[in-house]
Amino acid sequence: MSLGLTAEQVEQTSQNSLFSDKSWRWSPDPWVLPSELCQWIDDLCHAALGFYKGIDLLYRKSWEGQSILRNDECLVPWVADYYDQGKPDWLVAHARSDEVRLSIPPVLRPDLIPHADGVSITEWDSVPGGIGLTAHLEQLYKLSQSSQMIEYFGKALEDAAHDYGGKSANMVIAVSEEAETYRPEMEWICEKLKEKGFSISVCSPQDLELVSDEVFYEGEKISLVYRFWELFDFNNVSVMPELAKAVESKKVVVTPPMKHVQEEKLSLALFHHHRLQPFWQETLRTKDLDILRSAIPHTWILDPKEIPPGAYLDGPIVKGRKLTQWNDLSKASKKERELVIKASGFHETAWGARSVVIGNDVSSEEWAETIASSLNHYPTPICVIQDFMKPRSFIHPVFSDQNEAVNESGRLRLSPYFFTFDKEAKWSGTLATFCPVDKKIIHGMKDGSLMPCLKA
Repeated sequence: MSLGLTAEQVEQTSQNSLFSDKSWRWSPDPWVLPSELCQWIDDLCHAALGFYKGIDLLYRKSWEGQSILRNDECLVPWVADYYDQGKPDWLVAHARSDEVRLSIPPVLRPDLIPHADGVSITEWDSVPGGIGLTAHLEQLYKLSQSSQMIEYFGKALEDAAHDYGGKSANMVIAVSEEAETYRPEMEWICEKLKEKGFSISVCSPQDLELVSDEVFYEGEKISLVYRFWELFDFNNVSVMPELAKAVESKKVVVTPPMKHVQEEKLSLALFHHHRLQPFWQETLRTKDLDILRSAIPHTWILDPKEIPPGAYLDGPIVKGRKLTQWNDLSKASKKERELVIKASGFHETAWGARSVVIGNDVSSEEWAETIASSLNHYPTPICVIQDFMKPRSFIHPVFSDQNEAVNESGRLRLSPYFFTFDKEAKWSGTLATFCPVDKKIIHGMKDGSLMPCLKA
């Protein structure tokens, strides 16, 4: 199937990319999502909200010293310890405050990898880029829902600002220096929202002025700040503690909320943790629980704490034996190293696949060094280890260097966008990343291809 995106259109569009200093290969066609997969993603969208609410509930009950079960005594103070380690005190206090207790990010984006046995979630991003790019690509490829992503994003912002005037609130999208690559797409989104009647601008966090816990930008009082920076960057985004106070004084809303628990991959490990299964069974709908169990690969936290001599770790098996310490993994065979190690969050290496090491893709020496380094540097960052689900191969047309469409073999990542408003999560827009077949780590590389998805 071809919708006929031409090489000339690609050349014109590439000169005004919504990603600063980024390039990729183009395809003449969008990626087509089969109807069964569409239904699966739609079900995952509904499960997403329950999962994030569950994370918040688990953390709160942990630090408050409450039982996580309704009819049984089950205290898990170690859950809050995992989330809070390495975080500044002001951030922990803010995440526990009543003002953000029920706050959910306006956009939840899982990264999905189709593999031989289904689809897996490698991570879940609550500060995702690509919203504007995906919406722009939908327009370029003339897909039917070309404006819905911006509409839904606007509704999510309006919902977050409901106590401050909703759509009529003065808003800014604040983009940090580290996230500067994404500023052009945020400016594009801003213009589209203005066309829909929003009062919104793009700025740097340093451009915000705080006076008596009120936030101003260019002399105008701001009621909503859309945060486009990672929480680990608090030393560079120096306004963060002041913004936290302003939120707690109910003078402004910052969204996504500055809650570190919503930005950690260790949540995937806690979802599978054997001691927490009764909590998830009690908290989630059966349908949501089933789809999350099918999609989230087994994940464990690389914790260097010693265990009693008679105990075993809940983790992978090495040479037919259970682990008694994580360093035992350094003895794993190449087949047993079908695992991936990555930073959980709150660290400069925790995004953009910077910390990802795939066990059977490196030497045994490098694998052992990665494990040792992860344990030695704990908790800055905390690292997780996850079953590696090898991506399937697909065939899709991509423009060559000679601007000819040629069928190529590659691996795929799907990034659907779930927008939260009206107490629901709604799916609109999916970005496909199609990378050469020899690449095991799939991300927005220059020899990969980015395209929107079309529902079959």
